[in-house]
Amino acid sequence: MVWAQMFIRLKKISSNEGLIFIFLKRKIAGNDPNFLLPGRNNEYIMERFKTIILSIVILVLFSGCVSDTKPPGKTQYTDISVQEGKGMIGRGEVFILDVRTQEEYASGHINGSTLLAVQDIPKPELVEKLKEIPKDRKILVYCRSGRRSALASGILAENGYAQVYNMEGGITEWMNAGYEVEK
Repeated sequence: MVWAQMFIRLKKISSNEGLIFIFLKRKIAGNDPNFLLPGRNNEYIMERFKTIILSIVILVLFSGCVSDTKPPGKTQYTDISVQEGKGMIGRGEVFILDVRTQEEYASGHINGSTLLAVQDIPKPELVEKLKEIPKDRKILVYCRSGRRSALASGILAENGYAQVYNMEGGITEWMNAGYEVEK
């Protein structure tokens, strides 16, 4: 009965405010059935309700904007072009990791690269093989087209490698740019 009386009183005061104010009225005013009555300063009360609701909405909206978490799905590595990769290699600042098959590697690879055929190594052995890759250097990862190197870059990042660079386009794009390969 009390809820029905409050609802009727709210409808008399403002038909546009809705049921949310009934809930807030109960929370703020307690069980006082005379909280919203004709003749009181009900406009002030309704403005306070609006202010509270607006503040909550703004707080919720902006709390999502300041999140410092990375989006799921992409681990922490950097995609770079073959031109950027060539520059890093030229400056001697990267450990070059080729993640193609042995046959692909034998057909031509970037000078100074190390082969780690990620797709051919079972996961337990892969973790052991990763220990051969220095963690204190930048790692440039490439494959034929960039798909396997992106997967390998993710694996490296998940295993604590902080400076991992995936060369987009792989050795195909490298050769299309006119850069040398070693056989």
